Amino acid sequence: MRFRTTKWQLVLDSQNRRSPRHGEALAELCSVYWYPIYAFARRKGFEAQDAEDLTQSFFLHLLEKGSLQRVRADKGRFRCFLLACFRNHISTWRQHQVAAKRGGGCRLISLDAARAEERYQFPPTDDLTAETLFDAQWAELLLERVTSRLSEYYRRKGKQTIFERLSGWLKVETELKVSSYDEAAKVLGLSVAGAKTLVSRMRKHFRRLLREEVAGTILDPADVDAEIRALFQALVAAKGRAQ
Repeated sequence: MRFRTTKWQLVLDSQNRRSPRHGEALAELCSVYWYPIYAFARRKGFEAQDAEDLTQSFFLHLLEKGSLQRVRADKGRFRCFLLACFRNHISTWRQHQVAAKRGGGCRLISLDAARAEERYQFPPTDDLTAETLFDAQWAELLLERVTSRLSEYYRRKGKQTIFERLSGWLKVETELKVSSYDEAAKVLGLSVAGAKTLVSRMRKHFRRLLREEVAGTILDPADVDAEIRALFQALVAAKGRAQ
């Protein structure tokens, strides 16, 4: 998860074949966003092997056909554009009735299919839509990136133990029990009030980084709150669906 913040400039760099960052930018986009695409394909009913083929061939298609040339930062959210492109790719794939051969033998991204299937644990009988699952996995990806960045920040400050002990309070479902604060305070050698202060600061830092990550995929800063709400709603909808 040690990628730089994904911003529209990364998308624009991947568009320009003459840019010295073209290959690096495209590889980074693929590496960051492959799992939500894979999960969407699985939710649409494709078996694991076909979902892997589709994911590989889709990103190769973006590279070969220059689909990203059509992206403009003033045309909404990048996740919406990416999903729309993938829907079109699925339609073409089905029309030809031929399984994509993983980019014609070119492995554009390292896709750990076995790990992906371990991660994908949504029963087919569930009523969760593929679109909601895509948004939920996108949200999970952003949260993972933010957590990784925050962990790195505390590590650089020599406070990794504090992060490891208190990062549980960053989770939405975490209950703020007094007993938990007592335990954390004892381990860290702090007062309960001191532990609560550190948690409050950590949460504020987390929220700031989250807003930065979301802002990197949209143009208008005014859309950040709406995007966070939409992704949070998808997370809530998907919560508890995994077996």
